[in-house]
Amino acid sequence: MASQKIYGPGYGLIVFVYGKADDSSTRSATLRMTDTVFVEQQRTADFQMTRGLRQIVDNEGNEEDLMAFMSEKNLPVDDIELKNLAEEILRNKPEQGYLTISNALQWRLQYGRAIEKAGGESGLRSIYKSPPLSV
Repeated sequence: MASQKIYGPGYGLIVFVYGKADDSSTRSATLRMTDTVFVEQQRTADFQMTRGLRQIVDNEGNEEDLMAFMSEKNLPVDDIELKNLAEEILRNKPEQGYLTISNALQWRLQYGRAIEKAGGESGLRSIYKSPPLSV
């Protein structure tokens, strides 16, 4: 759903990041947690989409400006839904999102930015960060 790219999926996310080391002699693997981040619901939208839409609203953009931006970003919606989204954005400016959400049919999410910004931005909490490995 295209509105998820603008307002997020409607729930927060816990992101677990780990490193994996395989041991072929024992046919086992070791997982080492490196980061755990909580992304609050209002920050789960797409970073680039929300950044652009927020800038347009802040620069006194109108419905047509918003529709043109979303069309340029190939948001998968028809003209009627595009107009509805633009009207909603003018009424309810989205929060800045921190995920990368593809336009593909399966909504692949990328969390690199959220992990990088955790603890330094509102709505992105670093729950765990592993100490550096000693050599």
